[in-house]
Amino acid sequence: MGVAIRRAGTGDREAVVRLLDEAFRDDPVSAWVFPGEEYRRGTHHRLMAAFTDIALGDGWIDVTEDGAACALWLSVPGGDHDEDAGDDGPAELRRAVDRDNERVELIGRLTAGIHPADRPHAYLWMIGVAPQRQGAGLGTALIEHVLERCDREGRPAYLEASNARSRALYERLGFTVMDGVLDLPDGPRMWPMWREPRRGKR
Repeated sequence: MGVAIRRAGTGDREAVVRLLDEAFRDDPVSAWVFPGEEYRRGTHHRLMAAFTDIALGDGWIDVTEDGAACALWLSVPGGDHDEDAGDDGPAELRRAVDRDNERVELIGRLTAGIHPADRPHAYLWMIGVAPQRQGAGLGTALIEHVLERCDREGRPAYLEASNARSRALYERLGFTVMDGVLDLPDGPRMWPMWREPRRGKR
């Protein structure tokens, strides 16, 4: 399809936050974390800002040249990489986003609990497409941009699907649902998905 993709920099931060806020505000998991439309409208962007800052600092963000879609990635080294007992990301996230909302912290702890840690992999943390551009293949282009490199390097990839539509897309791209499907308390289901590198692509 010829989608132009570039690596985002700090100058893209605000645009990425706006895009993620728009793309995920009605997502089932976002609605669970921030129940109530008015509350979500006023608070959801803070979580997207925190995620964006983490990805800019510790991973990378790919964006389409027209700014209609973005993907947040982290490179997970594998093995026991949680040795620093003072590092409590979910609690820090809650303090940064909304101290009174325990679900901000809980979602971080629950997803960390199902995240495979034994093998190095590329972690697709979030992918957002502007609502008016969804279904145009932008998300697929962003993901394939990284999966091609994963195949060349023999590197697996991992993600959590937050709705049935995205799960179907990821399955078409070679991801399979792992054991340990996450049912959020009184909330929606999330599917941990893993993709082995495809042979002959290196």
